[in-house]
Amino acid sequence: MYIPKPFKIEDEAVIYDFIEKYGFAALFSQHKGEPYATHLPLLLNKSEHLLYGHFARPNAQWKDAEGQQVLAVFQGPHCYISPSWYETSKAVPTWNYVSIHVYGKMEIVEDRNAIIDSLNHLVNKYEISDSPYNLNHVEPSFIEGMTKGIVAFRIKITNTEAKAKLSQNHPVERQELIIKHLEETSQEDNMQVAALMKKNL
Repeated sequence: MYIPKPFKIEDEAVIYDFIEKYGFAALFSQHKGEPYATHLPLLLNKSEHLLYGHFARPNAQWKDAEGQQVLAVFQGPHCYISPSWYETSKAVPTWNYVSIHVYGKMEIVEDRNAIIDSLNHLVNKYEISDSPYNLNHVEPSFIEGMTKGIVAFRIKITNTEAKAKLSQNHPVERQELIIKHLEETSQEDNMQVAALMKKNL
């Protein structure tokens, strides 16, 4: 990924926090000699530097992804930045965003207990705290049948690239103008980008 120096995120803790917050990724590998991607949630194990996930079994990507260097792309908040918000007319439109690229080796997971643990973690992460749903309460025979329809995997992280393009290359006064305009909208991504820009300032 092309990352100009002002936009580079180097703090691993910050990178991992973004991955945990924006866990729905595009996972790329080579399949039959061509780039191939699946969109899916991935879970991060910080201490072991691992990503966990699963394919639907009919998705043929898993058949040749094992052992490959794969790429998971996590997209954070993003929004259009209008030059009309600047104090000068000598400007062009741009886009502010956060994007994390994670590279690693894929390994297929066949241990049933590990698969169930991973599914439990996924459900527990995304169910609201007072949700009545719990995977442990589902009929075991049903879960057994469902797990036969997926292929679980883990990715040992070998490298990360992280970019937060948040107008850091502009004067502070201009950044403040951008934040003001973003906060005047009701769009969630605009508000999140504005909050990230404020933290930078």
